[in-house]
Amino acid sequence: MITTDILIIGAGPTGLFTVFEAGLLKLKCHLIDALPQPGGQCSELYPKKPIYDIPGFPEILAGDLTSNLLEQGRQFQPGFTLGERAETIETLEDGSFIVTTNKGTKHHAPIIAIAGGLGSFEPRKPQLENIDKYQDKGLAYFIKDPEVYRDKKVVIAGGGDSALDWSIFLADVASEVTLVHRRNEFRGALDSVERVQELKLLNKINIITPAEITGLYGEDKIEGVAVTKNGDTKVLEADAFIPLFGLSPKLGPIGDWGLEIEKNAIKVNTLDYQTNIPGIYAIGDVNTYEGKLKLILCGFHEATLMCQSAYKRLNPGNKFVLKYTTVSGVNGFDGSRKESPKAVVKAIV
Repeated sequence: MITTDILIIGAGPTGLFTVFEAGLLKLKCHLIDALPQPGGQCSELYPKKPIYDIPGFPEILAGDLTSNLLEQGRQFQPGFTLGERAETIETLEDGSFIVTTNKGTKHHAPIIAIAGGLGSFEPRKPQLENIDKYQDKGLAYFIKDPEVYRDKKVVIAGGGDSALDWSIFLADVASEVTLVHRRNEFRGALDSVERVQELKLLNKINIITPAEITGLYGEDKIEGVAVTKNGDTKVLEADAFIPLFGLSPKLGPIGDWGLEIEKNAIKVNTLDYQTNIPGIYAIGDVNTYEGKLKLILCGFHEATLMCQSAYKRLNPGNKFVLKYTTVSGVNGFDGSRKESPKAVVKAIV
């Protein structure tokens, strides 16, 4: 059983910033996310795309924003359960909760902050016969450990950033990488497209366009992938097939937790972003209220107020005096301390 003060469901930007705001109040956080790495959409869908409306950053890449948020919260030692989806919830007699993931990992906390963005992300699967037969038998929608593909023949399908980036990375890991896309043009960061072009010329990546994957072959695992181009089909020998067609957001099992739902979003009040269930909050794109804007900076604001409310709920009767971090400094759970330089008292003569 993993225990924490605040259990955050969703490790996107809003969830990650919650770690910092909770840490200032000496509240410990643990995060659950269905994706294999923190960052939500910023990491999975557009890590190399710029964001222009983050305060203090005229422009910042989505992946860099994730890295900065992780660094900002690291001093508060958050825990992570990644690659697992929050599945069920149980309310105990004392009002605290036990959340169990689809893989059976249990988490106990008095406060839950749902920061799931647009919901849990499920991969968009190609419409291929018997595709589920090969799940975890050469077929993967996420790459958790690149070493799995060491000296293997890998076929990747897709035309976006993920397909390009993983083709580049695996070019130095796999024995053979083939990238298949239904169009000649790729929609990704320019440097990634140019790098794939370079690796193609060096015979380190095979490119087949415009083409589609039309079949999978193998008895107990993937042994071949059928590729159709201009009406002609050929089977490529392959140890692994990785379709990277993006992710489809769904509220998922959280929708069955008894929360008030409106148009696939969780209704909250605008005082502290608490739901209709005391102790459960919803912040970021996953919530809805009058005037709601689905912006990262709004999620940061909601996380800040939510943490203040959570502190009061966990410490009834204790009055927390808000101080600017420039005055109070920041005390990490790891023993670190950040503070402004002390003023020098010295007479001028």
